[in-house]
Amino acid sequence: MKVAVVHDWLVDMGGAEKVLKSIMNIYPDADVFSLVCGMSEEKLGSLGIHIPVKTSFIQRLPLGVKKYRTYLPLMPLAIQQLDLSGYDLIISSSYCVAKGVITGPDQLHVSYCHSPVRYAWDLQGQYLKESGIEKGFKSILARWLLNKIRDFDVRSSFAVDKFIANSTFIQRRIEKFYRRDSHVIFPPVDTESFVLQEKKEDYYVTCSRIVPYKKVDLIVNSFRSMPDKKLLVVGDGPGYKKILETLPENVTLVGFVEYEELISYIQNAKAFIYAAEEDFGIVPVEAQACGTPVIGYGKGGLLDTVIDGVTGLHFSKQSTESIVDAVNKFDQCNSLSSAAEISAHAQRFSSDRFEIELRGYINDCISRHPTVCLTSADVGMSNERKSEFDKKVLVVA
Repeated sequence: MKVAVVHDWLVDMGGAEKVLKSIMNIYPDADVFSLVCGMSEEKLGSLGIHIPVKTSFIQRLPLGVKKYRTYLPLMPLAIQQLDLSGYDLIISSSYCVAKGVITGPDQLHVSYCHSPVRYAWDLQGQYLKESGIEKGFKSILARWLLNKIRDFDVRSSFAVDKFIANSTFIQRRIEKFYRRDSHVIFPPVDTESFVLQEKKEDYYVTCSRIVPYKKVDLIVNSFRSMPDKKLLVVGDGPGYKKILETLPENVTLVGFVEYEELISYIQNAKAFIYAAEEDFGIVPVEAQACGTPVIGYGKGGLLDTVIDGVTGLHFSKQSTESIVDAVNKFDQCNSLSSAAEISAHAQRFSSDRFEIELRGYINDCISRHPTVCLTSADVGMSNERKSEFDKKVLVVA
């Protein structure tokens, strides 16, 4: 069985790349296709990619790698030019156009959907507002382009044989926009690195890239009205300087930190604050793996990962009043699980679990496909590793 893995672009390391790494753990001999690739051999190696990535013509255009987003109008055409005719199984890891590759009736295409194209669908208004193009000729041009992207997004969904959603929130988006059923498999989280710390210090923490939709400024403003409570903000981004200009005394803007230092900040915090509406949201799960409860916005993927009143608290609105009320409620709450129980809950989102579920689901799809046969080329977690993981799950349960 010849396997191809299709990823939108390989430029930065993020949540989608963690999914790709796990896919490569299952299918280490797969060929990898991407619109562009700007990663070093070392970074690609860390993802389990040890042969050259097959890229589209955008790779060879002027500044094709550095400014790949400017080529959005060409992406549907570029992804369809990739030749996948020689493969039996195609797995796309898609949050833009990767699922749009052309496949035939004798091929099985399983798409792991991080999200339908966010800025072309329900987040179009937010995208235009944050880009400063709500009005004028640029706005008309952007809306026309996004309309074309929506058309392609829907048409390309018809050729996908099976959809996998990364959360129940994305499952609803897939049904809404594509009118397709999907199977939920939560993405892999590095729960092994975020080790349980039962003793907590007297501060709250939030961590994310400082961009508008993450609502870091909202969290900071909430703590402005709670001067007796300490907040650490870990992360960098375009909004860093603006927040720094009016930073209250009880808030510390830490900025970018290395991975080990980030883990330490989260391990020792009394709670993790999260105000974004995410498709899934990996960092809240990492916080829970440390035994740190989460106070988060009760929408999106957070509904799958944080149990309200058990492993954390939900707040209903993205407002300072709602966050302040949730923090004060947290200080008085006695019903939350222990740090060890919160950490055990997070293990249900581990990388091992993801690989077992994904491999099992794809094997089931293969067994039901009329032309693709499961062969000895199918690889994945060893029986010993699976047995060890099953024991961990039993302990957690």
